[in-house]
Amino acid sequence: MSELPEPSDQYVQSLVRGLTVIRAFDADHPAMTLSEIAAQTSLTRATARRFLLTLVEVGYMQTDGRLFTLTPRVLELGFSYLSALTLPQVAQPYLEQLSRETGESSSASVLDGGDIVYVARVAVRRIMSVTISVGTRFEAYTTSMGRVLLAGLAPDDLLAHLDLVTFSQKTPRSIDTRPALLAELDRVREQGFALVDQELEIGLRSMAVPVFDASARVVAAINVSVSAGTRTPEEMRATLLAPLRHAATEISASLAAARR
Repeated sequence: MSELPEPSDQYVQSLVRGLTVIRAFDADHPAMTLSEIAAQTSLTRATARRFLLTLVEVGYMQTDGRLFTLTPRVLELGFSYLSALTLPQVAQPYLEQLSRETGESSSASVLDGGDIVYVARVAVRRIMSVTISVGTRFEAYTTSMGRVLLAGLAPDDLLAHLDLVTFSQKTPRSIDTRPALLAELDRVREQGFALVDQELEIGLRSMAVPVFDASARVVAAINVSVSAGTRTPEEMRATLLAPLRHAATEISASLAAARR
């Protein structure tokens, strides 16, 4: 984990450290001991213990005396953002219709730093080894929605984003170099959609298109994801692209109307 920045006049280090403790928990680390949390956050055991016990006291964490886990109350930290954002409410019914029409899972996401964050989802079946829900994050460059969102960035913003990316090969099919990703983003920009074939996880194919605001700026992406054993990339383009684009057009129009 990266080191905490140095405090400034406007910087509350204790708050940042408390949030770092919360963010240390994820799908791979749902429950941890004090020592494990200290190692994950680069905090001393004494410091980590103070934050953990404070979080237990205010209800964001619980412990059996050895292991610490988050409580559902931690969802409150993101609820204010989601409830103030029009996109999830607007997108959800269109995603539900899209999933009924295609028989496949569908999602909406936005770009947050180097990641995409799921803000709405309709799961028809589980096709990944990890559970995806609202709030799930993936590195943007590895996903179809991420590539749509990256392709929609202004050139300077895209280059600044890529400077922060540490490429890794998730599967043997993964794009794992900057030139290859830039070439793929050019293709995504030209064709208006992204199709990722088993690059994030073997057995998973995903296709995404952009969602626009009233100024024709890409503000989100929606996708459909399928098992590689059920549809080929060619079948996805032939049968899923049109309904996916239709849903994105409806969401874009509804967002524009909501803003007005």
